[in-house]
Amino acid sequence: MNIWNKLMTALRGGANEMGESLVDGQALRILDQEIRDADLELRRSKEALAEIMAKHKLAEERAAKSRAKVGEYEAYAIKALESGDEALAREVAAKIAQLEGSRDGDEQQVTQFAASIADLRRAIAQAEGNIRRLKQQVDTVKATESVQRAQATVASRYSGSQTKLQTAVESLERIKARQAERGARMNAAAELAREEGQDALDTKLREAGIIADPAGADAVLERLKLKSAG
Repeated sequence: MNIWNKLMTALRGGANEMGESLVDGQALRILDQEIRDADLELRRSKEALAEIMAKHKLAEERAAKSRAKVGEYEAYAIKALESGDEALAREVAAKIAQLEGSRDGDEQQVTQFAASIADLRRAIAQAEGNIRRLKQQVDTVKATESVQRAQATVASRYSGSQTKLQTAVESLERIKARQAERGARMNAAAELAREEGQDALDTKLREAGIIADPAGADAVLERLKLKSAG
């Protein structure tokens, strides 16, 4: 295979992939339209069924009238025979034969309409079941598609915000560290203030001679005496 054949094969493959991608992208829309078309055909089938059922009913009425007419003329023929008028009976018999032909045609039409009604009802029931199952599957596919799109959006945003999230966490830790350091400084300052206040008070007490100065000569001498006695 030369380079041009390979190139044409690659182009055909790319076109097929593009076509499949386009069809897949419009799959739900195509399915929805096909379901609408199927619903329309189903409604037309039901209208045809109603029309056939109406014709069937009319055919049954005609067949019933034909049967009644045959019975009526059979009674006439029997009366003609009983009265001995065979010629009249023959004439009535000819009429009966004509009526029976019409009756048989009406009954055949009734049978044909009944068979058509049964077949059409089975086809409609099957079509309704297929459409119902297809709608359920489409609903499931649509729900799955929505969930997957939501998951993809969340995953995309999460992966894209990982750096921002990490930066925010680091900033939060730095804020906590500054707050801890500031708190420690405030505690140390308070402690120093307490100590300075206590030292100032002790100084005043020593100057007033109320407490002994631990660094004074008297205090040192007293400590030495105790050490010597010990």
